[in-house]
Amino acid sequence: MTDEATPTPEQHQHQEHDQGRPQDHPAPRRLPVTDVSLVVLIGTSGAGKSTFARRHFRPTQVVSSDFCRGLVADDENDQSASAEAFDVLHYIVGKRLAAGRLTVVDATNVQPEARRQLVRIAREHDVLPIAIVLDVPPGVCAERNRSRPDRQLPAHVVPRQHRELRRSLHGLEREGFRKVHVLRGEAEVAAAEVELEKRYNDLRHLTGPFDIVGDIHGCRSELETLLTRLGYTLTRDAGGRPVDAVPPAGRTAVFVGDLVDRGPDTPGVLRLVMGMVGAGHALCVPGNHENKLGRALDGKKVNVAYGLQESLDQLAGESEEFRAEAREFMRGLVSHYLLDGGALVVCHAGLPERYHGRNSGRVRSHALYGETTGETDEYGLPVRYPWAEEYRGKALVVYGHTPVPSASFVNNTVCLDTGCVFGGTLTALRYPERELVSVPAEREWYAPVRPLSTDAPGAREGRPLDLADVAGRRIVETGLHGRVAVREENAAAALEVMSRFALDPRLLAYLPPTMAPSAASRRDGFLEHPQEAFAAYRADGVRHLVCEEKHMGSRAVVLVARDDAALERRFGVAGPGAIWTRTGRAFLADDGLTAAVLGRVRAAAERSGLFDELGTGWLLLDAELMPWSLKAVELLRRQYAAVGAAAGAALPEALAALERAAGRGLDLAELTGRQRRRAADAQAFTEAYRRYCWPTEGLSGVRLAPFQVLAAEGANLAVRPHDEHLAWIDRLVVADEAASETDGDRAPVVHRTGRFLVDTEDEASVAAATAWWEELTAAGGEGMVVKPLASVVRTERGGERPGGLVQPGVKVRGREYLRIVYGPDYTEYLDRLRERSLGHKRSLALREYALGLEALDRLAAGEPLWRVHEPVFAVLALESEPVDPRL
Repeated sequence: MTDEATPTPEQHQHQEHDQGRPQDHPAPRRLPVTDVSLVVLIGTSGAGKSTFARRHFRPTQVVSSDFCRGLVADDENDQSASAEAFDVLHYIVGKRLAAGRLTVVDATNVQPEARRQLVRIAREHDVLPIAIVLDVPPGVCAERNRSRPDRQLPAHVVPRQHRELRRSLHGLEREGFRKVHVLRGEAEVAAAEVELEKRYNDLRHLTGPFDIVGDIHGCRSELETLLTRLGYTLTRDAGGRPVDAVPPAGRTAVFVGDLVDRGPDTPGVLRLVMGMVGAGHALCVPGNHENKLGRALDGKKVNVAYGLQESLDQLAGESEEFRAEAREFMRGLVSHYLLDGGALVVCHAGLPERYHGRNSGRVRSHALYGETTGETDEYGLPVRYPWAEEYRGKALVVYGHTPVPSASFVNNTVCLDTGCVFGGTLTALRYPERELVSVPAEREWYAPVRPLSTDAPGAREGRPLDLADVAGRRIVETGLHGRVAVREENAAAALEVMSRFALDPRLLAYLPPTMAPSAASRRDGFLEHPQEAFAAYRADGVRHLVCEEKHMGSRAVVLVARDDAALERRFGVAGPGAIWTRTGRAFLADDGLTAAVLGRVRAAAERSGLFDELGTGWLLLDAELMPWSLKAVELLRRQYAAVGAAAGAALPEALAALERAAGRGLDLAELTGRQRRRAADAQAFTEAYRRYCWPTEGLSGVRLAPFQVLAAEGANLAVRPHDEHLAWIDRLVVADEAASETDGDRAPVVHRTGRFLVDTEDEASVAAATAWWEELTAAGGEGMVVKPLASVVRTERGGERPGGLVQPGVKVRGREYLRIVYGPDYTEYLDRLRERSLGHKRSLALREYALGLEALDRLAAGEPLWRVHEPVFAVLALESEPVDPRL
């Protein structure tokens, strides 16, 4: 295995010392051990391996053959169970290495076949196998074994093991061990100190920000232009040649390799990049072209093709000192880097998640060359395996190698090779901003063998959704609420809805969260009242609130495009947009009506200047679409109208019969009074639901009441204060009304959302808001939603949990509207209804809210649509959790 973890000359000298004769007075021995590796302890029984392991490693890092015998045989000394014990040991070792954990094997390991198995497992998981040999005299080992009553070995065992160990000493490196430490005698074992070393590719402590530059291929002038545009200040030598570029404060450049070949000035690019790296202003990983050029400069036999000759010719005009410096620079490049806590991986040709941070020849080869299918295309070039389309890793992988017409994100990867040397552009990625910056090539410097393909990785989004992304139990990481778990049965229910009824999942960038009601009111005749909502937010330390009118419609999410091509650029689906329900279904069955509503919203956004102000080709809105009957007409007919009709038919007859009986002298006053109250309640119920129904014809009668601008290109706007959203919405309303006045044949569609600002520490403000709610509901309104004005609020005391999110909103519904929810005569049972439990509903509201904002964050960051869809799907899954639907 050849890779960047090859021991340095100093390490080779250290190994030679390890294997030399013991010193008379051994100094403390430093044993460097890579932090993610397989450490194999080798020594005869009684050499002190277990004691050594306990002294230098954590108990969880050590896998002991004795312990594994105990697991399978209840006796650590039962040698007949060794085969099964080592099966268990190898399994545990494999699992730990797969998880990227340092693992130590405590066994004799004196036989080559035993070590061969362990080296194989290390190679399978692309970690370094390291041998630590405890060469303790057999007499000492035999004496230690005799002092252990639980271990009485035959006399021949220790001498045989020691002979096997001695025969192995000089062949351990040939067996595949990358580091070999030999400790001779008790004194050296006691003096040894294990020192963990970070892998060369582990730069997780560097958090950026970074400017990652794609394949340069000798295009020095374009590189100067790009660095200048990125804010770097070039430093030149006495001959005017750039030898460094000082970055803007705090930033670091990262080069993805292929600095050389094909272009006009390979030495100039090397001089500049080497200067930046030497000054600490840049990092660089090797490309396959550096690898080949370096070998050519070392005098190795290589195939001089693909622009190598141009580099050799250009370097021939440089000094031998410069060529030696370039050779040393290219020889020292590390295949890939983990940066920003592991959230960013930079390499040349791309890297699947299983290789991140690993060390092996296989990893280096993939980082340099990528993976091919074994086929060749019509140009005689290898067909590359589309690893990026299958990538589902958490880290953003930034790479180059395969030229693409323009850079774009594919499943949390991005290819920055935009073919500068072929007449394309030179591209950089600003991280963490995820902003792509490009400069055009000055000319075509080298004719490509194969035209830049629009079907190359990076030129398309890739699969937006895969069953593996959503099936089974899921854990979704959110920035606001930590990890949100989705149970397997809930995921299955969501998958049924998503696969059979929902819109194209590429469009479903957001699903609204559920909303909990305010705590039950103890006021006479009321189940919900604003005072409880205000008091709860005041207890959470939230001073400023906004009360928003609840409309007589259904929740709708509106994705509206400025032009038909705008959606295709981000969502891969061309068209005017879409309108969907809380479960992701198309809101309107009539595509023509959907297009008409979207057309009015588009025109209002254009006329109001909202598209230009937000710098976007599309907007995502949270809204209510009215009337309720527009979506729920069948529900109204079957459920609500049926109740009203039945009451209207039965109760008058019952009252008439009671009155006739009373006329005959029967005392039925109480029963008659109760029936009259029931009749009045039924009439109030009918009037309540009828307020949500009115006739529509085409756009006539349709109203859309947006209350939040959720997102635009590159921006999660849902975290902005609610008064900003309402100001944007008011501009849409004014623009639509102005268009309606201009065209007298159409009524406005975009509807204003009434609101009232509240200061919870001002009694007059609270009283005024309460009066506004009472007036609103007395006139037949549904009620209001009370929200923190600042949108996202955390609390350090009280709230849902210490330091957790405050409820993003609570609904306070009117007395008459609640008849629709709880039944015509619900006021007769208020004491029972006041005992309703809100804990689960509030928990769902917080989790779904956090998931929704996570989806918008990922959408704004330009992450692949499958990543956006992951929290959206989780919202739908949580909706299948059992909870009282009336809450």
